[in-house]
Amino acid sequence: MEYRRLGASGLRVSVIGLGGNTFGRYTDEEGTKRIVSAALDAGINFFDTANIYSAGASEEHLGRALKDHRDEVIIATKAGMRMGPGPNESGSSRKSLIASVHASLRRLQTDYIDLLQIHAYDPETPLEETLGALNDLIHSGAVRYIGCSNYDAWRMTRALWISDQRGWAPFISNQPEYNLLSRDVERELVPACQELGVGIIPYYPLASGLLTGKYTAGQPAPEGTRGYNNPRFAERLRPETLEKVAKLDAWARERGHTVGELALAWLAARPAVATVIAGARKPEQVTANAAAADWRLSERDQQEIDSLLNAR
Repeated sequence: MEYRRLGASGLRVSVIGLGGNTFGRYTDEEGTKRIVSAALDAGINFFDTANIYSAGASEEHLGRALKDHRDEVIIATKAGMRMGPGPNESGSSRKSLIASVHASLRRLQTDYIDLLQIHAYDPETPLEETLGALNDLIHSGAVRYIGCSNYDAWRMTRALWISDQRGWAPFISNQPEYNLLSRDVERELVPACQELGVGIIPYYPLASGLLTGKYTAGQPAPEGTRGYNNPRFAERLRPETLEKVAKLDAWARERGHTVGELALAWLAARPAVATVIAGARKPEQVTANAAAADWRLSERDQQEIDSLLNAR
């Protein structure tokens, strides 16, 4: 397993991480332990979750699974989404963030969070208040590093400027949706992260399952997949999208790999990407995802992929 610095920090994370959005939703506590064990065996040290995943159950399951390995791993979680009906149970105010961190610490059964990420920009709270609270959480020892998720380039840049002016701890990471089929972030966010020393942690690396090869143009979504009998998913299953996936699948198979391995290897080769988080429902999926890190795409490979996608 390759380990990379997360942004300009000294924190080193495995290039393939494990996402926790399946824990408590598709996997119970014992299933989570088996998945986490497979991840540790594969050399994965970065585990990403959020307080909102399964209403806190993801953090609980992950905390129990990692309890005997706490010093070996990097635990990343998020705060800012609505966790209850109260007026202060969402957003990035000082009150909300401090309460969210204390609750996450209890669920994770740990004394500190390695990386706390603001899940989404909160337009109702001054950015200075959010960043000041995060800086205080770092100085208290409850949090080691901070990052953001779903922040536009300009908002991230403004946050970094405020932290620099106040002498506060800066964001070291940004977690956007980024995959072979969703590349809007390459226009502004990726160059900004490169220039400013912010590590990118892509989510939905497999495009919600599209980049697994499970879906075929002209065929109904297979039973048991996310798209099965799901009208909200139909927009993702457009024929032109599935045709691109078919091309990518054929290209990968010619080289002895799956399209899922290609999706992860491609992201690992992108500028500023530090770790690629992929969720899993079974230990075998974790092992397969970790193996994708061994496939190093050349510049020519990436040009051929761009040509297949007509991305340039």
